[in-house]
Amino acid sequence: MKTIWKFPLAVTDKQWLSMPANAQILTVQLARGGLALWAIVDPEVEVAKRCVVIRGTGQPIEGTAGTYIASVQDGSFVWHIFDYGYPNERQGN
Repeated sequence: MKTIWKFPLAVTDKQWLSMPANAQILTVQLARGGLALWAIVDPEVEVAKRCVVIRGTGQPIEGTAGTYIASVQDGSFVWHIFDYGYPNERQGN
């Protein structure tokens, strides 16, 4: 049975999240003072590493931007979050 899980995010350029493969990312928002990503997951599916990239307004984007997830205002900062998928799905990450 699928369910929704929350994944805390660090404010860093690139990070790898361990989540069940083929999870459906829903959104990223502020939660208790930090960034969090929510996704629909099937807990019975094998866990895989998924790449998420965060860019601030005005920061360069190298190569393709990935799949847009959300933009989040955090005080005077605006973070733009992109999904780069699983390493076997895309080349050049």
